[in-house]
Amino acid sequence: MKSAPLKLSGSCHCGNIAVSFLTSIPLAKLKLRSDSCSFCTKHRTRNTTDPRGHLTITIRRGRDLRRYRFGLRTADFLICKQCGVYVAGIINFKGGSYATLNTNMLDARERLTQESVLVEYIGETAAARRTRRTANWTPTTLKIIN
Repeated sequence: MKSAPLKLSGSCHCGNIAVSFLTSIPLAKLKLRSDSCSFCTKHRTRNTTDPRGHLTITIRRGRDLRRYRFGLRTADFLICKQCGVYVAGIINFKGGSYATLNTNMLDARERLTQESVLVEYIGETAAARRTRRTANWTPTTLKIIN
């Protein structure tokens, strides 16, 4: 029997960027990852994805959204300009959008008690990175209201 989707919500500190994450993976079984890159290390990320789920990211004030690119420049890392919270990394590729969600901004973050696995992608080509992300990241809708 397939379990009903779980809806997790959250926002940046000031509320400009909100998320709604639908997943059928139980909360205790969500895999949390921390990339070894300096960006993720400095933000103390605990990212998660569900390629069978869906993430909706809603930005109330588009002018207060910062898209930051680094490394191979294959994804935008979404940061609120007002409060500085890193929300998600998003890639647009072959007509779709896919994201990895920083679980630290979820309302239920304290219920995510599992260890975050450290991952490293040094040496990965841009093409391999796009392929991995579109296969493993969460299908995503980005809405900018104003």
